[in-house]
Amino acid sequence: MKVSTKGRYAIRVMLDLALNNTGEYIPLKEVAERQGITLKYLEQIIILLKRAGYLKSTRGNGGGYKLSKAPSEYTIGDIIRTTEGSLAPISCLEDEDNLCSRKSVCPTLEMWEGLYKVINDYVDSITLQDLLDKQKDIIGNYYVI
Repeated sequence: MKVSTKGRYAIRVMLDLALNNTGEYIPLKEVAERQGITLKYLEQIIILLKRAGYLKSTRGNGGGYKLSKAPSEYTIGDIIRTTEGSLAPISCLEDEDNLCSRKSVCPTLEMWEGLYKVINDYVDSITLQDLLDKQKDIIGNYYVI
């Protein structure tokens, strides 16, 4: 399993919106500039996040995006799955019911299921708030002389 730029950037965008939250809508162009992501690519990611209900948006003057919920209500697992799909390490675990014809005789299935559980448990244990707190610690400890 490898998380693509789409998944990584989705986390960065959500974190940027949380970090710069003033209650106002944030123009996507500002997020793109701060994150060093092209506006065109960012628009593709935003569509997925908005469709999942993670973002509110408004058009026109003063338009932009903001989080729909508090940062503590988003897990990193949910954000990654929204952009990447399943985090399953093998294809037979991607569906709710494993339809693999070899599942009853597969000696490695239990190992893959264990890995899948560890991955999901880990990314679901981290919230956007956790990353926001970490980012604030980094910013707070960053001094330029």
